[in-house]
Amino acid sequence: MSASVIEITSPDMQGVEPYFSLTEHQLRNKLHSEKGLFIAESPKVIGVALDAGYKPVSLLTSRKHIEGDAALVISRCGNIPIYTGDDALLERITGFKVTRGVLCAMHRPSLPTVEDVCKGKRRIVIIDNVVDSTNVGAIFRSAAALGIDGVLLTPTSCDPLNRRSVRVSMGSVFLVPWTYLGDTEAAWPSEGMSRLHSLGFRVASMALKENSVSIDDKALQAEPHLAIVMGTEGEGLTDEVINASDYVVRIPMSHNVDSLNVAAAAAVAFWQLTR
Repeated sequence: MSASVIEITSPDMQGVEPYFSLTEHQLRNKLHSEKGLFIAESPKVIGVALDAGYKPVSLLTSRKHIEGDAALVISRCGNIPIYTGDDALLERITGFKVTRGVLCAMHRPSLPTVEDVCKGKRRIVIIDNVVDSTNVGAIFRSAAALGIDGVLLTPTSCDPLNRRSVRVSMGSVFLVPWTYLGDTEAAWPSEGMSRLHSLGFRVASMALKENSVSIDDKALQAEPHLAIVMGTEGEGLTDEVINASDYVVRIPMSHNVDSLNVAAAAAVAFWQLTR
């Protein structure tokens, strides 16, 4: 079936709401997750989502891209609405310059359980209270590229399906299984640590502490099942998380540099600990 191209006549036109009036929180729609949406941006990222089985709801694209950059995506999406207008109108609707002229509203999937994410896995990462969408997207991209088997997020972390997270990850959020480690802040760290231990994982927190071991520690690298905890920007991991961990791990630094950005530190940790 062919897609239906609809010319946008005003920003409050019915059907355009996901791109114009809904906040990220409203798109996520926690109370009715089966109705939740997210926005994927750019043909490449949308294509990765489609390859991974995500279901499109509608597309928003400039007129010039219907036969150009958006053509392949449109051909793969079936009979869904294609909302279109000129670049100036799209920018007024979305509030930003649309990357390569294509946005796609997609259904949120049902998330797997922690047990499903961890089953049979060797290396997972726990994203703990990382609130910057760019950092979350970059961590997912490194996780997919460097052999991390799954991602768990504490409830206070940024939503991986935030539009910017999806774009920065280049669609990697669709490639690595992930879920939340508990529904409330109280579930971490004690309940979450116990759950991981029951699944056979040792927990390694990345932190520059006096009792830390180097990231190339042989015992650490030999662990058959390891959960690597990456902490929030600036403050890092709490003492409660660090004290409950099986390992505290540091990346050796030079030139008196005190730390790395969490996304950069994650890439280093993934490279070393998945070898």
